[in-house]
Amino acid sequence: MMIGVISDTHIPDRADRIPEKILDDFKNVNLILHAGDLVELGVLETLRKICPNVKAVQGNMDPPSVRKILPEKEVIEINGKKLGLIHGSGHPNKLIDSTGDIFKNEKVDVIVFGHSHAPVNERRAGVLYFNPGSPTDKIFSPYNSYGILEIINGKIEGKIIRL
Repeated sequence: MMIGVISDTHIPDRADRIPEKILDDFKNVNLILHAGDLVELGVLETLRKICPNVKAVQGNMDPPSVRKILPEKEVIEINGKKLGLIHGSGHPNKLIDSTGDIFKNEKVDVIVFGHSHAPVNERRAGVLYFNPGSPTDKIFSPYNSYGILEIINGKIEGKIIRL
């Protein structure tokens, strides 16, 4: 099972569209997760054209038209694993702690988040914290990126891909 992970696309504010490399890579995934700050709902339509199974949450920069459609957080069960999906808020250095607190009673295996635009692929206390970074903005990162989560033989691993 392969899961494409993207966040903080900020379209059309930071770019006109999702980079083609991401769309090409996501043609091979079973699910796409977007961790917020889409800004425009057309981002979901673009992603659904290449993979009909897309889950997304709202981010702090999303306008009311996006916020009324997307939840603040979601728990997704897939192949025996529980994934928590949230944008995150507050100081970038505290995102792992704050998102962990939000999902502490959910018993998730992975927490996918965004907000900082900086990639994270780190395990703490048995939970994988995964932020794909941003494909369109490098405010807190030296490079643009996205991610892939893979579930194989009951194990889940994350990979950050630089653009």
